[in-house]
Amino acid sequence: MYTHEDLRDMQTRSLKMQSWIRQQTFSPEDQKVLRRFSSWEVSELILGMNQSTFRGRLAADPTFPAGKVEPDGRQRWFSLEEVNTLRRKMKVKGKSLMPARPAGRAFRTAIANFKGGAGKSTVALHFAHAAALDGYRVLVVDFDPQATLSHSMGLTDVSEEQTVWGIMARDLVRETDRMNAAPVAAESGTALPRRSIPDSIRGLGLQDLRIGDFVRPTNWPTIDIIPSCANAAFVEFASAQYRHLNPEWSFFAAVSRYLDQLPDDTWDLIFFDCPPAIGYQSMNAVFAADMLCIPSGPGYWEYDSTTSFIGQLAEALEDLSDGFTGSFPAGKIDLPKVFREIRFLLTRYEQGNDLHRAMYQAFEQVFGDRLAKHPIETTRAVEQSNRFLSSVYEIDYREMTRETWRRARGSFDQAWTEFHDAMLPAWEKMAAEDLPRGEDVKE
Repeated sequence: MYTHEDLRDMQTRSLKMQSWIRQQTFSPEDQKVLRRFSSWEVSELILGMNQSTFRGRLAADPTFPAGKVEPDGRQRWFSLEEVNTLRRKMKVKGKSLMPARPAGRAFRTAIANFKGGAGKSTVALHFAHAAALDGYRVLVVDFDPQATLSHSMGLTDVSEEQTVWGIMARDLVRETDRMNAAPVAAESGTALPRRSIPDSIRGLGLQDLRIGDFVRPTNWPTIDIIPSCANAAFVEFASAQYRHLNPEWSFFAAVSRYLDQLPDDTWDLIFFDCPPAIGYQSMNAVFAADMLCIPSGPGYWEYDSTTSFIGQLAEALEDLSDGFTGSFPAGKIDLPKVFREIRFLLTRYEQGNDLHRAMYQAFEQVFGDRLAKHPIETTRAVEQSNRFLSSVYEIDYREMTRETWRRARGSFDQAWTEFHDAMLPAWEKMAAEDLPRGEDVKE
C-alpha cells in the first residue's frame, strides 16, 4: 500500500539522482552557445544574395563585420550579432534587408493541439529561430510544464515563480486589488463583494515583480523566453483555487494583460508553446494570441485528435463568451475571442508514405487554404536535432552531408516562409486598426 508520503519519498530520491546526473553532464563551461554561420549560409540562406556579391560588399566596405576565419582558411564565419549588423547596413538594389515590421505591439501566435508528439515545441523552436535569422526580435512563452522548449533554449534551473504560473498569481492579486478599489456599490445599490487573497499567495510578493522579471535571455541574442518547469504543472490545481478566491477574476486573460504592459518595440514576434490539453494555461495562451497555429502528425489518430481539439476549444471559448460575468478592466480585452488567422501544419511528414499523402488530402479537403502547403518532413537531420534538443538551424552542417542538412533546413524554411506570408497581412491589418488615423502601418 502506498500513499502520497511514499510518492514524496520517491521524488526526494529522484531529485538527488537528478542533481548527480546534471553534475556529470552539465557545467557552466558546457552552457549552450549559438554557433557561428558560414559566409555561404549568411549570403545565400540568410541575406538572400549570391556569395560573390556578398564577398564583394565585404571587401568594398571596411566598416562591415569581417567575421572570423577558421584554421582551414576557406570561409569566414559570423555571429548572429554580426549578421544583424550586416542586415542593417547592407542593401540589395537599394532595398533594405530588414524584415517587414508593422507598427504597434508584437504579433502573438499560439502553437497548440491536444496530442503530445504533434510537434508543437519543435515548431515553436524552429519558427523562433527562423524568425531571428530573418532579423526579428522574438519572445517565446513556454506554457508546457514538460518544459521541452525551455530546455531546448538552454534553461534548466527555473523556479515556478518565474513561469506562467507566477504571471497568473501576480495577476490574481493585482486584479483583486483593482476590483476592491472600485466603488463599493453597484448602480442597483447592492454592495459589490470584496475579495481577500490569503497570505500564502500575497506573501509570495509576486504582485511587486516588474514585467521584465519573468523574462530570461537565451543563447540567441535576439530571442528571450518566459520559461516553464515541471513544478508549474500544479498551475491547473492552483488556478481552480484562485477562481474560488475571486470568481470575478478573468483568469483566462492574465497573460494577455501581462503582455499588454510590454513596450511595443521590445519584441516583434511572440510564440506560445502550449501544453497538450485545454486547461488554464492553454486558455491563457489562446486568449492572448492573435493567430492560432495547429500542428498535427499525418496519421489518422492525429487527425482525429486535431478534430477533437478544435471542437473542444470552440466549446471552451463559447462558454467563456456566453458564461463569463466577471470584471474586465477598460481597455484591450474583450469577448468573444477573435483570431486574426488560423493555420494547420502537418509535421513528421514523409513524401513517399501513401498514408501520409492520403491524410494530407483529408486535411486539405476539410481545412482548405488554412492548411500549409509545405509539411515539415522527417529527415535524419530533424531526428538528430530533436534528440539533442536543438533546431536544424543550430546544427553545423559539417556534422553531416550538406545535402542532408539543407534538405532538413529547406523543409523548415518553407514552413516558416508560408507561415510568415500568412501572418504578415493579419499583422498589418491589426496594426492599421490600432493606429490613429493618418499614421503609417509600417515602421
